[in-house]
Amino acid sequence: MISNDSIGLLLVGLRVLAVLALYAFLIGALFTLWRDLVKHQANTLRSPIAEVKLTFADRAPFGEHVFQQPKITLGRSPSCDCMLDNSTVSTEHARLSYHHSQWWVEDLGSRNGTFLNQTRIEVPTVIIAGDEIRCGEVEFTFRVEQ
Repeated sequence: MISNDSIGLLLVGLRVLAVLALYAFLIGALFTLWRDLVKHQANTLRSPIAEVKLTFADRAPFGEHVFQQPKITLGRSPSCDCMLDNSTVSTEHARLSYHHSQWWVEDLGSRNGTFLNQTRIEVPTVIIAGDEIRCGEVEFTFRVEQ
């Protein structure tokens, strides 16, 4: 006959094995998640940002600007990436930025506003190729070259 002490030891042994199996499963799952995350980040870092073209409506004073960077500042200041010498444009008027796999336009507190397809924007807004953007009275078309 099996004693109560033997049954107790057997149950404790089974519990320890169950806990070890659970920890092994959790460690394996976390390792797999970590490996996939590292692989995803490596792919993201390798993918260059597509070329962005800003084509201005009247073309004469501003023409076309081409960028290949994740942030583009628009305004009258010479420190801006895209200088727009127009009295209706603020010193630092708007910012185009690439994050979360999308391009965004953001007004930087300009006096005359930033408009996306004739609608004034108040918060950062997703933009797509072909969108019309206006800073003050300066209009341009946003394009992304793949």
